[in-house]
Amino acid sequence: MKVYGRGERMARRYIIAILVILLSWGMPAVDGAAGTSTSSKTSKSKVAHKKKSRAKAVRAPQRLVIRSACAWVEDQQTGELLVQKRATAVLPIASITKLMTAMVTLDAQLDLQELITIEPEDVDTLRHSRSRLRVGTTITREDALLLALMASENRCAHALGRTYPGGIDAFIAAMNAKALSLGLMDTRFDDPVGLSSGNVSTARELARMVDAAYQYPLVREFTTREDAAFQFGYRTLKFRNSNRLVRSPSWQIGLSKTGFIDEAGRCLVMQAQVAQRPVLIVLLDAQGKLTRFEDANRIKRWMEGPPPPRQKQRVTKATTTRPI
Repeated sequence: MKVYGRGERMARRYIIAILVILLSWGMPAVDGAAGTSTSSKTSKSKVAHKKKSRAKAVRAPQRLVIRSACAWVEDQQTGELLVQKRATAVLPIASITKLMTAMVTLDAQLDLQELITIEPEDVDTLRHSRSRLRVGTTITREDALLLALMASENRCAHALGRTYPGGIDAFIAAMNAKALSLGLMDTRFDDPVGLSSGNVSTARELARMVDAAYQYPLVREFTTREDAAFQFGYRTLKFRNSNRLVRSPSWQIGLSKTGFIDEAGRCLVMQAQVAQRPVLIVLLDAQGKLTRFEDANRIKRWMEGPPPPRQKQRVTKATTTRPI
């Protein structure tokens, strides 16, 4: 038998201790590789925790981003305010004006089948906007109203005001009187088209105006029609709605109007069914051609909320919707 000296015995003890420590560190890895029930449960627990964390992240409330300068979203039925952004700022409203033009025209109960003619004074000499309706074109008052609302046709809107009893000045006076009757104290009109930057309102007051316009069945029909074709002599002209969202199957729009001049930016007002609620949406002074439509889509997604996570077990009861 070999006899170890004291120093050799101490060295041997240190080596044994180090081996024990190294083996103890390696044991969890070995257990995991061997696939014991304990490590399997731990692994499943971690996976379940990750899945649960992902589910929580998906269901987290979405942050709403509105890029239009001013916004107002309201439940039309209850009056509950859902979104507001600079809602009392007085801004030019461009062709949103044509909703008031339509209401004043219909309030006067004029003959909608009467023929009116596009005259030189209906041509836009302020901003030189284009029109496919030539001077001398004859059209019924009803069709002029349709084109003014659906395609935002400026010559038709001006012709509606010009052929009003008393002429254009009487028509503008009636527009402002109608605004006052609706309680729109920060809203005023200088023309029936929206070309003047003097046609102004606020997002909050425009929601009142949209709600009032929604009470007219013809306004609802004309502002949501996707397109229309007209025969003028040998020419067939097709016009499309200026709001691209009316052609989207994901939207249920009951009233719509767009507007644009440089001072107003790009504007959009709508009445729509969103998340099973009738809402009034006003977006003013958006920069970029698509911003107002993207804002509307963001509002819609925000109201509808994220989709619920897929359930493995059969659900027998309806789940509750996320509160706004």
